[in-house]
Amino acid sequence: MSHISKVEIKPYEESIYLKPFRMSFVENGVQRNWDLIEVHDSVAIIIYNISRNVLVLVKQFRPAVYYNQIPLNERKGQIDTTKYTSALGMSLELCAGIIDKELSTVEIAKEEILEETGYSVSCDQIEFVSSYASGVGTSSSLQTLYYCEVKDDMKVEQGGGVDDEFIEIVEMTIPEIRKYISGTNIMSPPSFLFGIYWFLVNKAKSEV
Repeated sequence: MSHISKVEIKPYEESIYLKPFRMSFVENGVQRNWDLIEVHDSVAIIIYNISRNVLVLVKQFRPAVYYNQIPLNERKGQIDTTKYTSALGMSLELCAGIIDKELSTVEIAKEEILEETGYSVSCDQIEFVSSYASGVGTSSSLQTLYYCEVKDDMKVEQGGGVDDEFIEIVEMTIPEIRKYISGTNIMSPPSFLFGIYWFLVNKAKSEV
């Protein structure tokens, strides 16, 4: 698990990852304004290891998740990380990544699988599932979902991300993932739930 320190909430500065703006429009004769964020489109991949019948997932610290676990009256200035530890910001997710290169979505997916989980796959081993709008209230960026089966002997790297990423690889059996998504406080994005339910309906063996 990641360890965080020296957390400070600061005013927004210009970012290469998101661009906030406001749209004004008239709806049914009523003048309205809506604040939006322009972000990159992305890919996500459901990875199933058929050697051991486990889903290969990732867990990482998400500042937005962490921030929203802190009471409103304490979301400013320096944050007490002894009181609010990094565990509050850990999110269990599918392998995923933004589309920030001149590559096809399946090529981006192939790269993300290798970088985050260490498995080397070819593009023809990656199955297209669906594309859908993500964050419809703020960005409506497009996410493309894929499915990929791997084996133990296809793991060629340690995984865990690149550069300054800190990604933990998590393997879960089908009974374990069923239990997780049946919980009442799921620290995972909606796209994760969609991907897992798609897998359980379309790929999982009922006896596993």
